[in-house]
Amino acid sequence: MSGKIYDLIIVGGGPCGLACGIEAQKAGLDYLILEKGSIAESIRKYPNQMNFFSTARNIEIGGLPMAVAEAKANRNEALKYYRRVTEYFQLKIQLYTVVQQIQKTDQGFIVSTDKNQSFSAKNVVLATGYFDCPRSLNIPGEGLPHVSKYYDEPYKYALSKVIIVGGGNSAVSTALDLYHNGADVMMIIRKDDFKPTAKYWLVPDLKNRIKEGNIKVRFNSVVTRIDKGKIWIQEKGISEEQVIPADFVLLLVGYTSDVALLNGAGVETNPDDLVPKYNPETFETNVPGLYLAGTVVCGIHTEKIFIENGRHDGAKIVGHILGKK
Repeated sequence: MSGKIYDLIIVGGGPCGLACGIEAQKAGLDYLILEKGSIAESIRKYPNQMNFFSTARNIEIGGLPMAVAEAKANRNEALKYYRRVTEYFQLKIQLYTVVQQIQKTDQGFIVSTDKNQSFSAKNVVLATGYFDCPRSLNIPGEGLPHVSKYYDEPYKYALSKVIIVGGGNSAVSTALDLYHNGADVMMIIRKDDFKPTAKYWLVPDLKNRIKEGNIKVRFNSVVTRIDKGKIWIQEKGISEEQVIPADFVLLLVGYTSDVALLNGAGVETNPDDLVPKYNPETFETNVPGLYLAGTVVCGIHTEKIFIENGRHDGAKIVGHILGKK
């Protein structure tokens, strides 16, 4: 560990982390962004043909306009934009670096990485989002090769039996995309309807496909185990498990923030919904000098925070740091 002490270490190089870096740079702070993958790694993992719900203007950062073919950016346009923002501002960022521990000290913090590096900082911002932490069902077979917690593109699933577990946004849009590209789709949903937060313009389309029999669905059911070529489900009110053929299984049951990293740094989280303890005015946590930016603040309520409303957190955080100085 060198003797250098940064004013600010930002953990996460997605849109909100980059926005924090821009604000820190404008304020003259000595900062560094540490990102576990590529620039905007979570967006890189989005489905290849995905379009954003928000308009391009609402996901811009740093005052730089986003050039898009239509009103809403697609995945590739967004990735190019955030890379160009990083280049334009010459942001200080270290990629493919996993932060393993954040330790509070008398002088600030020590941030340790998987590259045997240790950085000292007066303040730390966690802008780690949630997309890298898919929820687990904790069932046998969850880690098999034909099981995935992400959906990228439809073509490898054509003419195959695909089980989708989940009833939210990702599950609904994936089911329709797979159906339109020749897959035999069945959805397994633990409640008696789709999530109320599912995109309202997609649900009627999906329900019509279900009514036609082109997409199958099992409500009030949970998957109990997975094996090659089949799954077992337990339906409410039926004592015996049922076996269903499956070539592929997509576990699209949502995501959550990296609670282990938060708790390891001393941030308190609500055990029921994993929402961390922080001041919504300053974004400072119960650990003085440790801040949260973007979707990391929402725990399991991932439908509440987006780039659109998380991209402004950096200005408030940097303003609070400057006020303390």
